[in-house]
Amino acid sequence: MRWQNWSIRLGFNYREGPVLHQVSFDDRGTRREVAYRMSLAEMVVPYRDPSFDHYRRTAYDIGEWGLGFMTTSLELGCDCLGEIVYVDAVLPDTKGEPYTVKNAICLHEEDNAVLWKHVDHKTGAEVRRQRRMVISCHATVANYEYLVYWRFYQDGNIECEIRATGIMVTTPFLEGQEAPPYGTVVDKNTYAPFHQHFLVARLDLDVDGDQNTVMEVDSVAPPVSPDNPYGLALVTRSTPIRSEAEAARDFEWSTQRSWKVVNPNKTNRHGTPVSYKLVPTASFPVMMDPSTPQYLRAPVIGHTLWVTANSPDERWPAGKYPTQSEVCTGMSEWVKDDAPLENTDVVLWYVFGINHITRMEEWPIMSVDTVSFWLKPSGFFDRNPSIDAPPTPKGAAGACHSSLAPVRKRWRTPAARPRCCIPAFPPSRQPGSPERQLISLRPI
Repeated sequence: MRWQNWSIRLGFNYREGPVLHQVSFDDRGTRREVAYRMSLAEMVVPYRDPSFDHYRRTAYDIGEWGLGFMTTSLELGCDCLGEIVYVDAVLPDTKGEPYTVKNAICLHEEDNAVLWKHVDHKTGAEVRRQRRMVISCHATVANYEYLVYWRFYQDGNIECEIRATGIMVTTPFLEGQEAPPYGTVVDKNTYAPFHQHFLVARLDLDVDGDQNTVMEVDSVAPPVSPDNPYGLALVTRSTPIRSEAEAARDFEWSTQRSWKVVNPNKTNRHGTPVSYKLVPTASFPVMMDPSTPQYLRAPVIGHTLWVTANSPDERWPAGKYPTQSEVCTGMSEWVKDDAPLENTDVVLWYVFGINHITRMEEWPIMSVDTVSFWLKPSGFFDRNPSIDAPPTPKGAAGACHSSLAPVRKRWRTPAARPRCCIPAFPPSRQPGSPERQLISLRPI
């Protein structure tokens, strides 16, 4: 599929659900690689309650259940709005026979408020509305619903967002007794235990090619000195991750640590290597003794980021068959060979999720709990790639703030579109109007 300057090949399988392949960006006529393959590779959900009901409850919602197998049809409700194309998924049943999940993936474009704006006291205001392309999929795993969104933006950003909703697991306690301290009372003699959702995103980035190096970037304040008399200086320090012996990395709040995937063989117009930046959010410590059975089965959850050399056999960070496992056969085994990581084909494994301290307001059904992370170009482009976004038409008075910039027709108009039950446009917007042209979409 193509949208704006993005080009993506969309896949789907029983375990990971949606998989994004060969993601690239058209940079003023030049196709530039960003990622070869991106997906969610594992989700580990330990219930942090030592009682009889829960001490064995550590689900592997991807490796055991399978996001693909648990994917539900989006046909019955308005799960997304805008210009929509639905995609079906074909999976095997328990006899190995194929069956179809109708409308398994929703492809849609939507408005996302202001893209950029500046007001000059002489020339007035320039503002551009932001649009984004969303690839979404919903999965029901027992009591939980997981809503997966991959979003692509006009300025080269990529966002992966997960929303968790559904019904919390609850446990009764006897009348007259105090509730256990491992959860929150949500109803009469009923508590919802604390638990955690550790998601592992597998990010095989190819930044202008597959010869990349991962740099750990920290923001540091130098001490007061003759060169820094007021203590205002702030610098960044980049440390290469040289081999898999250094593969396990942790987020550091005090330095606002991030990671860049750098191509040392390609520079921008200012002479610095091109890169994409992983902006870590929704990360939290494992808060678990490394000797516990739950940790030994999936030590990948013990660190924020892992970096490995790409290998076709290394797909499942908690092991190929995590159900009933006792030891890890995934990440902790992969890094033992200490493979070199500089100027090579690297894979990032980002661990994020929800430290779910349950609340009364989440009963009897949870409003969505939302977490995400971002991939952002950092020196990848020579300028803002969305600088040529067209002005947004308004009512009957021309463009918003400016009518000088031409409307760039970067979308194709399909012959027919699947529609959601709520109109994507106000009644005043008629087919063929400039705004209509701007948000049409079709897969290719």
